[in-house]
Amino acid sequence: MPIVNRISALHDEVTAWRRDIHEYPELQFDVHRTAGIVAEKLKEFGCDEIVTGIGKTGVVGIIKGRNTGSGKVIGLRADMDALPLTEITGVPHASKVPGKMHACGHDGHTAMLLGAAKYLAETRNFDGSVAVIFQPAEEGGGGGREMVNDGMMDRFGIQEVYGMHNAPGLPVGQFALRPGPLMAAADRIEILVEGKGGHAAKPHLAVDTILIASQIIVNAQSIVSRNVDPLQNAVVSICAFNAGFTDNVIPQTARLQGTVRTLTPEMRDFVEARLHAIVEGTAAVFGGTAKLVYHRDYPVTKNHSDNAIFAGDAAAAVVGEDAINRDTVPVMGGEDFSFMLEARPGAFIFIGQGDGPNVHHPAYDFNDEIIPIGMSYWAKLVESRLPA
Repeated sequence: MPIVNRISALHDEVTAWRRDIHEYPELQFDVHRTAGIVAEKLKEFGCDEIVTGIGKTGVVGIIKGRNTGSGKVIGLRADMDALPLTEITGVPHASKVPGKMHACGHDGHTAMLLGAAKYLAETRNFDGSVAVIFQPAEEGGGGGREMVNDGMMDRFGIQEVYGMHNAPGLPVGQFALRPGPLMAAADRIEILVEGKGGHAAKPHLAVDTILIASQIIVNAQSIVSRNVDPLQNAVVSICAFNAGFTDNVIPQTARLQGTVRTLTPEMRDFVEARLHAIVEGTAAVFGGTAKLVYHRDYPVTKNHSDNAIFAGDAAAAVVGEDAINRDTVPVMGGEDFSFMLEARPGAFIFIGQGDGPNVHHPAYDFNDEIIPIGMSYWAKLVESRLPA
């Protein structure tokens, strides 16, 4: 199924939706305008059922095929939230909300799935039902987890679930995925160091939290360089260091914050255990104490093998087999579609965004050229998985 005429004809309309959403970005669960637009359009398309407030502010639309005898239901998911960044693209449709922008392309994901929903509601050339899932709070809020915990899968009888994300650097007209781990578990760490404050001219009478925290940062890097198999993957990054308030006082406390990324549950457990040992042991060596608070956020985004093969086949039917990388290198970024893949079999795929700034950059903008490609992928996936 190369891009069909009807999907091509929707390109300008869907682009307009995307740019409108881009102008009014919303964060985490506070996506009331975007969710309202989604629900309104699903109603216009004639969806058979529309439910709002799933996972706080998520929206689910049900589209039934011409036949439903198969009893099959598949879910297609897009995320709706933006990021707390100030946009510098200078495009006419740039964010009108200070300090917020769609820097990850969720506006494009929402628009492409809306466009696919319109096409599927018009044609209904499938046997079964499709649940179009519009999720809030992918950027740190765990909206995928909230929708699953809200009973979405059982409520709508979803048996398989699929997701898609744009990929800067991957050429337009190409897709990439792999069976197994595709994106990393994303965890947050906080390290609280306690020492003994004192005068900077008398360090021997103090327990220096600056020194302890600095040694913890250095020692934490040994986990990946000296404890992790070089053929395995892990990231430990300390990204914030807060201590002290003037130039001549050794502070009583220090606070570090960072992230850990891993691709297997075993490596996740291992890195957490090593961090506890390093944090507590390093502080003890220098006469202080330190506590690691380890927050497990998003699990590994792990594609189910059969579903990954099928998703690759659907993409190949749109752009050709030569444009599909079926064994792409895993990405150490996180994605809360992982919660949906833990609840049901399915697959996550990357769609080529082309050259330009990477996601989470203030100069990023979704490439509207790929809209009909993404819509066609969704349509092909449904019509192939639920043949009429």
